Amino acid sequence: MFDHPAYDAHEGVHLFHDAKSGLRAIIAIHSTARGPAAGGTRMWDFANGEAMLKDVLRLSQGMSYKNAMADLPLGGGKAVIWGNASTDKSPDLFRAFGRAVESLQGRYYTAEDVGIDVADMEIVRQETAYVAGLDHGEAASGDPSPITAKGVFLGIVETAKRALGSSDLTGRTVAVQGVGSVGGYTCDHLAKAGASLIITDIDQAALKAVADRTGARIVGPDEIYDVEADIFAPCALGAIVNEQTLERFRVKAIAGGANNQLIVPEMGELLRRKGILYAPDYVINGGGIINVAAEISGNYSREWVDAKLGRLVQTLGDVLDEALSSGKPTNVVADTIARERIAAAR
Repeated sequence: MFDHPAYDAHEGVHLFHDAKSGLRAIIAIHSTARGPAAGGTRMWDFANGEAMLKDVLRLSQGMSYKNAMADLPLGGGKAVIWGNASTDKSPDLFRAFGRAVESLQGRYYTAEDVGIDVADMEIVRQETAYVAGLDHGEAASGDPSPITAKGVFLGIVETAKRALGSSDLTGRTVAVQGVGSVGGYTCDHLAKAGASLIITDIDQAALKAVADRTGARIVGPDEIYDVEADIFAPCALGAIVNEQTLERFRVKAIAGGANNQLIVPEMGELLRRKGILYAPDYVINGGGIINVAAEISGNYSREWVDAKLGRLVQTLGDVLDEALSSGKPTNVVADTIARERIAAAR
């Protein structure tokens, strides 16, 4: 564990198993320097335990950086549940997961992520108060995906200013990988702004729904890397910028809502050399956690959320400008700022 490449001095890595419900879960707490760790729960049918551990460690670290860049009083954590989100869900499983969250006594707050919805979190809430992204409650704000998508769209506009020379997306082509909650809402914003869309997903129903309302062109999951576009917007799972895809991209920028888009940090430098401007994922996709932070505070304010989101977009612009002026990869610039903010809180 301690020599795992993704360990990065996590404060705690907690494994949970409940034989009755079939729960197999890991909750990773990367840092509580800025406040209690916060991050969503992902349900995924992992290939093996090593893949599960790697995913939760990388996601947890990313949440520390994301919360720091959004200037939130929260640390970074993440949870993963091993299972098929289409067939393995049950009330007993989510109640068992709720007891796991409760056992950490407030060091970790959870919410929705891939494979998890508001209804699942409502069941988790039966066993613990450390849940956000709910429809009911004094400060409930519901699914944070629309706020994440709004931030991703604004971040794409900010990236376009630098990569394309204009914030006007009229007639620009954006290739969107993944049209689930965040990706679908992002497509709506892009289409309204006049962009032409090329989309892909494994969910055929979601693809058709987005294409019907935006006029997007649908391509196969592997074809998306080869399309000619202005911007590539990854909004599915991570590690999509890798040795195999790097040479296939025919875009000027990569800016999207997926977490951990770079398979290794060195990909940031390779993108820079290729002339592709990369919007660091944990900066551009921070809208959802801002919404969750407002709910955790117990005094939800949409005005506060919108103001925080506006400042986050400015921070993204600052990161891109510093990278362009210094010749450093954008992910290195963002990582440096995030680590400095976390260290200052210790």
